[in-house]
Amino acid sequence: MIPLEDYVARIEETCGAEKDFIVIFKYDKKDDAIKKILQKAKKEKAISTIIFELTFQDVSFRLYGTGKAIFRNLKDKNGLQKVLSDLLL
Repeated sequence: MIPLEDYVARIEETCGAEKDFIVIFKYDKKDDAIKKILQKAKKEKAISTIIFELTFQDVSFRLYGTGKAIFRNLKDKNGLQKVLSDLLL
């Protein structure tokens, strides 16, 4: 099994009561990550293959074809790590 760090280049946090997390996937793994996420998450809306509005385990997030994802309303980084593990591993 490939560790989560092999997919994720970096994670950035936004400010506020409910934190949003911006996940940047590694360039060489982004296509594989996008494919896995689209298989497991529920598509709410899509704009071609550029932007996807998705939900997974009651977490809404936006996935971009460029290899970036924005996860909304997560309390902490541990919650994000669990969601990413379930999506990617």
